[in-house]
Amino acid sequence: MYIFRLFYMQVVDDSWSNRAHQISEKRREITPPRAVIFDRNKTKIVSNKTYFNLMVIEDKMGEDFDTIGFSKLIGWTTEEIHERFAQIVKGEGIYYNKHNNTRISNYQRIRPYPFLKELTKDEMAKIAPYLDTYPGFYEEETSMRYYPFPNAANILGYLSEVNAREVKADKFYKPSYNIGRAGIERYYEKELRGLKGVHYVVRSALNNDVKKYENGVFDTVALQAEPIQLGLDINLQAYGEKLMQNKKGCIVAIEPSSGEILSMISAPSFDPNLLVGRKNVSLNYPQLLKDEGKPLFPRPTQAEYPPGSIFKLVQGLIGLQEGVLTPNTGFACNKSLVGCHNHPSPNTMEKAVQFSCNPYFYYAVKKIIQQGKEDNIYKDSEKGLDLWYEYMQSFGFGKKLNSDLTGLRAGLIPNSAYYDRWYGKHRWAFSTIRSISIGQGEVKLTPLHMANLAAIMANRGWYYDPHFAKKIGNKPLSHFPKRKTMVESKHFESIISGMWRVVNDNAGTARRAEIEGIDVCGKTGTVQNPHGKDHSVFIAFAPMDNPKIAIAVIVENSGFGGTWAAPIASLMIEKYLLKECKSTAKESRILKAVLLEP
Repeated sequence: MYIFRLFYMQVVDDSWSNRAHQISEKRREITPPRAVIFDRNKTKIVSNKTYFNLMVIEDKMGEDFDTIGFSKLIGWTTEEIHERFAQIVKGEGIYYNKHNNTRISNYQRIRPYPFLKELTKDEMAKIAPYLDTYPGFYEEETSMRYYPFPNAANILGYLSEVNAREVKADKFYKPSYNIGRAGIERYYEKELRGLKGVHYVVRSALNNDVKKYENGVFDTVALQAEPIQLGLDINLQAYGEKLMQNKKGCIVAIEPSSGEILSMISAPSFDPNLLVGRKNVSLNYPQLLKDEGKPLFPRPTQAEYPPGSIFKLVQGLIGLQEGVLTPNTGFACNKSLVGCHNHPSPNTMEKAVQFSCNPYFYYAVKKIIQQGKEDNIYKDSEKGLDLWYEYMQSFGFGKKLNSDLTGLRAGLIPNSAYYDRWYGKHRWAFSTIRSISIGQGEVKLTPLHMANLAAIMANRGWYYDPHFAKKIGNKPLSHFPKRKTMVESKHFESIISGMWRVVNDNAGTARRAEIEGIDVCGKTGTVQNPHGKDHSVFIAFAPMDNPKIAIAVIVENSGFGGTWAAPIASLMIEKYLLKECKSTAKESRILKAVLLEP
């Protein structure tokens, strides 16, 4: 009998559920402001500003509520007030009780709801003195994000109101609460939101708050979460966004020794304050979405480009590790095989990298994929390509990097199964897929992968997954494991020597990236674009010994990699290592350049 009665009270009889809600209304939850975010130099880059919500409890309004007077106070019409109440009710949704097959609104007259949101101090000051005249309404202090720098929007993300599904899934949230929607705000949502406090109040028979329950002995204080420190350098980020004005593309810079992302520019960009608060989101988000430059599209993590000639670095490394190439291997620059520019003979691996010789790497990759381990050329190519694929995976290519970023893309590295679907089993060989030798064809990398390649070169064969967070409170993050490629460190030296010559030798392809007093090692790429002018690509690290920065730059529709991407990368390196730009003529050229195609 007792069990039946308990079941009836909890499940069948809704009046007990309603009574429970009434009791719970004595318990008021206090939400803390979100955690503050700092850059690597302890500069505050995300903080909070105080705002107010005008809350309403309909049950307290009374039958003689002065709707006309209230409408004048807030500057609305009476129709708009009624419409707002309808919106609140509709927003709470419908609850279906499967036990008695009834549907009731989740809205409850005894619960507080935000009637006006995101009021400034000045706006609230005009209303607050008169609220005693309008029972049921009261002010509630809240906070919204503030970004002191108009930069890093694609990194930091933004907040917006929770939906009904999110409220149901997590008891922390209530209607009108905000939640991270993108970037750091989304990935570290639970670390940023803090711990709620609770205030208990005693009510009169008329349902009015009269005093603290037990003099507040059971109250708890809302605790703001500990600050998060990023590896981001906000000054470098701002400088990169300045360099990329009037251009499409991106820059990703990484500290090789830690994997911390120093800057990540997606151009065009926008001021993150444009998406602070419901009003701004509803006004600005549609405009940003319609912008032909796609400022909301995070190019560094989601755009997938053929890597072009920067891919030759990895091809050379695999050939050396497999023993099919040596540092002194030379091949003729046979332009009948694949087009190339005029340059001296690539009679060593170092010179092949320096001159970016296409035929050299055609021969090199053919030796990797067709090693003669099988008598049948098609079976041999299958085995060789799958081995090549394993190497590529060890560089993090063809898969999502394990990072604290949301929305990562994997890029594309083809294996034998991929080509079997296109051509059929054992119906293709190296000659069919030779475009992968020079980073074209089916191969795709994100700019984040490209920057990570630069970090791998700097580290001579290992990397940490690129990430932003450095510390939460005083606790350093250490959950990003050290990853090693399948290539031994000794094989990197001839390739890196070639990268140094790319920038610092007269016959190099990236002379515009040279910096006086700093040994920059780099590699250009010119990525074929079927939709217009080629993309300019450059990766680099510096200094050559004990590297502090690794970088990838892509400037869309701007041609040769050494013309635009390389000098932009060098300016970023100079800014980071020297804290100033001494190459003023180079900087002026980049800032004046307009490289936007219709």
